[in-house]
Amino acid sequence: MRSKRFPLWLVLAAVGALVLLGWALRPRAVRVDLATVVRGPLTVEVVEEGRTRIRQRHVISAPLAGRLLRVSLRPGDAVEAGQTVVAMLEPADSALLDPRSQAQAEARVKAAEAEQARTLPLLQRAQSEHAYARTDLERARGLHAQSSISHQELDTAERRESAAAAELRSAEFAQRIADYDVELARAALLSSDARTTTPDARRPLRAPISGRVLRVFEESATVVAVGARLVEIGDPTDLEVIIETLSTDAVRIPLGARVRIEQWGGANSLNARVRVVEPSGFTKVSALGVEEQRVNVIADLTTPAEHRAALGDGFRVEAHIVVDDVASTLKVPVGALFRQEERWAVFVVEAGRARLRTVEIGRRNDVEAEILKGLAPDETVVLHPGDSVRENRRLIPR
Repeated sequence: MRSKRFPLWLVLAAVGALVLLGWALRPRAVRVDLATVVRGPLTVEVVEEGRTRIRQRHVISAPLAGRLLRVSLRPGDAVEAGQTVVAMLEPADSALLDPRSQAQAEARVKAAEAEQARTLPLLQRAQSEHAYARTDLERARGLHAQSSISHQELDTAERRESAAAAELRSAEFAQRIADYDVELARAALLSSDARTTTPDARRPLRAPISGRVLRVFEESATVVAVGARLVEIGDPTDLEVIIETLSTDAVRIPLGARVRIEQWGGANSLNARVRVVEPSGFTKVSALGVEEQRVNVIADLTTPAEHRAALGDGFRVEAHIVVDDVASTLKVPVGALFRQEERWAVFVVEAGRARLRTVEIGRRNDVEAEILKGLAPDETVVLHPGDSVRENRRLIPR
């Protein structure tokens, strides 16, 4: 019998059909975004809203009972220490001639003098600490210029000098307030003496510090009692920032940490340093109705006042607190990471195909993550891999 032999063209057609079928059924290449594993700096920040607050403010109160004349000052008006009269008080004779008022006035003088004596050594100590910190900073700058110390040590010296300067300002403010309180107490005692009291006796209350009026508690003429609050003044250039952070973030914030202030209304960001992480937290309900434990972090502004003249008391800001800063580390975008069972993983591009690889990560922020194990520099990873990206799948860069 003669065997059947297929025509050559039919065999070629069948082979071609099989090739076309295999090509049509093969997995299509996936278009993906790619990123490169690199070494570089990595900064981890805690970002929260905050508000500004004047560090030191003073409430001028009535040193004796009497009639307050109308206050002409308004919030925002500038005052000069020892020069500006913020209020005028007419003593009430019946109260001033009372023996009990006389004894109270004498006691207030003694208390004010004791407070004045207490603030003097604190001021001297603050002056000494600031002088030492300034000398140490100058020495550190010289050593850093010779590459004898690291930038971190220079940064520490700058932080100490800034903190000492803030403490010195606070001590000077406290001393001026103590001096002013002594003057007021002595004036009240003098007014309580029947021999020096006249029907037209008036006591001007002058500003103890230079700054601006923040609040006027009593604007119209009225009768006031001893200790009644009249006017509040403060220096709007001496600002601090109160930042409410989650308690889980607060434990990671070191004293002296750098803070970058954004969204305050100016074109450039402002600089600050963490002075205090308050040891006591509080409960606050979020906008979603979730109870959160919050902690106040206090930061001192270090940007010169002339560069933030428009910033005042109680203004809203956005604070970026640096909790970790690495000069050089292996990192990838966080968009390349995903969970594979209980571990982190990425898709690495090898010869145009996706290769699943587990990794170990360290520090991370909203943009980048530190790679401790699993990747090498200059390797390429897939960004935001979807369900279509699988092991050995061909990839095409988008």
